[in-house]
Amino acid sequence: MTSLPLLIRQEHAEDAQGIDRLHARAFGPGRYARTPYRLREGVSHCPELSFTALVGTFLVGSVRIGPIRVGTSDALMLGPLTVDPSFEGRGIGSALMRRSLDAARAGGHALVLLVGDAPYYARFGFERVPAGALALPGPVDPARVLWCELLDGAFARTSGTVLSPRSPQV
Repeated sequence: MTSLPLLIRQEHAEDAQGIDRLHARAFGPGRYARTPYRLREGVSHCPELSFTALVGTFLVGSVRIGPIRVGTSDALMLGPLTVDPSFEGRGIGSALMRRSLDAARAGGHALVLLVGDAPYYARFGFERVPAGALALPGPVDPARVLWCELLDGAFARTSGTVLSPRSPQV
């Protein structure tokens, strides 16, 4: 059997429909009700921090990062990270994560949050947010709210409610 090379590259505008189909297959229609999707609603992700994985010309994975606010501080929300189910377990998600976090770090960003599985994301430097440290605007399992400091001390300077950047200042 021939092995096709994996290409990780910055997301292109023409990838949008393929990524939407990938999200639909991976997460289903209920994804729009989840808190991270609500935070992203009406807010563009950061194209310079968002990447796709291709095997040949077939889109097999995607990671997006977008802006959020935590209290009065700017931060990033990672997600969704998606890999086509037929390509899971091949390191594609890890490659996407590393590329995206490296780009965020190189861009001078301080803090990334996500809602996800702590054992999976720990390998990338994510930790559980301490109980009561942050509030999210919707239902979420607190054990799945994770943070990764890209600049030392960023989390210590951050507190409050996680908001969409389009939300009015509080």
